[in-house]
Amino acid sequence: MKRVLVIGSCGAGKSTFARRLHRSTGLKVFHLDRYYHLPNWEQPSDEEWFETVQELVKNPEWIIDGNFGGTMEFRMQHCDTVIWLDFPRVVCTWRILKRMVTYWNRTRPDMAEGCNERFDWDFLKYVWNFPKDRNPALEARLQKFKEKKVFHLRSNGAVEQFLSELEK
Repeated sequence: MKRVLVIGSCGAGKSTFARRLHRSTGLKVFHLDRYYHLPNWEQPSDEEWFETVQELVKNPEWIIDGNFGGTMEFRMQHCDTVIWLDFPRVVCTWRILKRMVTYWNRTRPDMAEGCNERFDWDFLKYVWNFPKDRNPALEARLQKFKEKKVFHLRSNGAVEQFLSELEK
């Protein structure tokens, strides 16, 4: 496990998991949110974004957390392990609400500077609908890369068990 892709719904805990995995493995972490979002929630062009992702995957070892469908298959081509955090939508939505309150009008540690946390009803709907709207596409992408090690973690208990097994 040298090139790890952490995917899943917003609020599933990808960034938190990536930091914990880093502590267990020593692999460098790249939070895609930090690289994608520009100050005031601006976004790079598709070309700029792809160049950024290309630079990240050139590293010999990494943990990359984030979905960003436009570069997902490219990142899957370059990883050896995929960890899919697939938590119930109630859990993810609750975590997003908690995050909004905790970081209200401030920038989260895993986010680009100048992207202050805010309330976004459309984003909450996106998180709520993620399992039905996005999971089928994630499953289809994973089917294309059957040679990759895939860990499909669906609960906090599964996450804890996975991380404790690594530390043995």
